[in-house]
Amino acid sequence: MGKEEEDKEMEMGSIVVEKVGGRSSVVHCFSRYPLKFIIPKKVGSSRTDAVWVYALNYGGGIVSGDQILCKFSLGDCCTMVLTTQGSTKVYKSVASKCSRQILEARVGSDALLAIIPDPVTCFSTARYYQKQVFNVSSNSNLVIVDWITSGRHESGEKWDFDLYRSVNNIFLEDGQPLFLDTMLLEKEKIGCIHELVQDYQVIAMILLAGPKLQYVQNLMQDKVKGIMSEQLQHPSGALSNQRNEAGYLISKPSFMASCSVFGTKKTSLVVRVAAMTTESVYKFLQKQLAPLESMLGMAPYR
Repeated sequence: MGKEEEDKEMEMGSIVVEKVGGRSSVVHCFSRYPLKFIIPKKVGSSRTDAVWVYALNYGGGIVSGDQILCKFSLGDCCTMVLTTQGSTKVYKSVASKCSRQILEARVGSDALLAIIPDPVTCFSTARYYQKQVFNVSSNSNLVIVDWITSGRHESGEKWDFDLYRSVNNIFLEDGQPLFLDTMLLEKEKIGCIHELVQDYQVIAMILLAGPKLQYVQNLMQDKVKGIMSEQLQHPSGALSNQRNEAGYLISKPSFMASCSVFGTKKTSLVVRVAAMTTESVYKFLQKQLAPLESMLGMAPYR
């Protein structure tokens, strides 16, 4: 089977957004089991030109061995938001099968695509591979939030999955890579994942790229610098105190963040977060992405 036939077999959903009557509109929408798209007629202010898409999985999550491919095309000057209605659950692996979810998106000139899901939560022994590939023009705008929690705390599971691999690649029109990133947590290679990340329960990446997002980038960059500066200047108020196995009291930040700019003109920003609670990351996202409300019609994670 060739790649085109294989992609067709895997394809579970596709959406095309174009300008119709001067507004961003869905001109094509397809989905099939186990994926479903919900597209509300109105989200937030009617004065805002944005299409919101909620992606749902039948059964409430991704089952062992699922192979899901989604394709999105966003026309020039359009705005689209892709989000979820809760965390993406990845169920236990059966016979060591790996679940795969691939997203491919084309973002037109002066268009804005915001990928703002709730976090991925992998169950014990789960094996999950996620890949997101974006093809953009020089003045496309892109928001990506990619994050994972440690698992089902109520069941005593903390970083108990077997494999989590998340890839985010952005390419310009001429095929030149703008951003290539892979996060890999694999029990077979690194041993106990919990020992690696210790008490941190959430790992997140937030990416902002494009001219429309410069203001938000600047605010977020200043906030991240402020967080780290505060921890250095007043460590006692920002640290979590716990005892190690030997009984010694150790201190570590309950919320860590770093940021760096990238791109030929340094007009794109990536922020990386490690936190001890999911709630703290939600609050960070709510506050830092709130200025997007004027472009999206509603503030993310509200």
